[in-house]
Amino acid sequence: LQLDLGRDTEQLRRQVRDFAAGLPTEEAARKVALADSGYLTPHWPAPWGRNASAVEQLVIDEELAAARVRRHDLIIGGWAAPTIVAHGTAQQQERFVRPTLHGLITWCQMFSEPGAGSDLASLQCKAVRVEGGYRVTGQKVWTSMAQVADWGILLARTSGDGRGADRHHGISYFLLDMAAPGVDIRPLRELTGHAAFNEVFLDDVFIPDDCLVGVVDKGWPLARTTLANERVAMSSGSPFGRGVEDVLSDVLALGEPDPLLRDRIGHLVCEAHGQALLAFRTTLRQLSGAEPGSASSVRKLVGMRHQQDTAELRFELLGIEGLTREGSAGALAHTMLNTRCLTIAGGTSEVLRNVIGERLLGLPREDAAGRTR
Repeated sequence: LQLDLGRDTEQLRRQVRDFAAGLPTEEAARKVALADSGYLTPHWPAPWGRNASAVEQLVIDEELAAARVRRHDLIIGGWAAPTIVAHGTAQQQERFVRPTLHGLITWCQMFSEPGAGSDLASLQCKAVRVEGGYRVTGQKVWTSMAQVADWGILLARTSGDGRGADRHHGISYFLLDMAAPGVDIRPLRELTGHAAFNEVFLDDVFIPDDCLVGVVDKGWPLARTTLANERVAMSSGSPFGRGVEDVLSDVLALGEPDPLLRDRIGHLVCEAHGQALLAFRTTLRQLSGAEPGSASSVRKLVGMRHQQDTAELRFELLGIEGLTREGSAGALAHTMLNTRCLTIAGGTSEVLRNVIGERLLGLPREDAAGRTR
């Protein structure tokens, strides 16, 4: 799946090649050079990015990949910093955005709560106004990287009770120093034995006024900015993805598959190709100036189950060897167990089906009690 981006891109290609050829080899200096050039986040506005169009983003991706330039991953910082750019003060931007791009600040996202995951607007973590700032009390959960993060983006309720049609009002968007007194981080041990997620307890934590982003009580649009920040991207290499390629390699090593196994492999290959085409169509929509749309929900719904099926088949093919054998993502047993969370993380299957039904198929909307209306 390739796109002809046209001859008009040649000047940009030469610029990116020249830049890549002059990059420092030392890691810290390399990060700074990538960030300050705008090539790290070309879709962001200047001076943090290059205001790159969809075509320009793909050209930059192609040329940096060809030069074997690997851009460092901002992880949650890639969501936090654009929100600060769009809604923060000049002082907040200067304090947080550039250091984030340079890799000096690590972020976590403190949105979900035990009773407010899929329905995030019902959150109950409270921020009470005090002299010079706010005192925050509450609990967050499923907070990735909280145990290593320097700062967190935090949604807290500054008014209202989180119920009813107006529950989106009264939410404010804060920046939280994770080393502040009263922040208690407790890692959550997963099925794999690792602890990537955390629950975070906030006990009368003080957040100064200069760490409120935007207007008090009107943080919901900022949260949407955080969750919606996407760049134009197109995968390269095999359209099937690494998982199916690994299955095919395993099968070739084991010999000729029986008809039932061939059928299962064929299903996975067709499914992977369908997902690649969905991603390609999303790229084409963005190139034409349209929004990605709700089709991304279809990709995630199909994709997460596909990854689980692929990991299970590899483990089944290798038998006892799958307990110890190392693969592209580490031990195969770990990979299989890790895929269990995919039907929950980043949007549950049930919520995605609602989105698809309501926004793509035009079915009646459900209320909070599960009744159609």
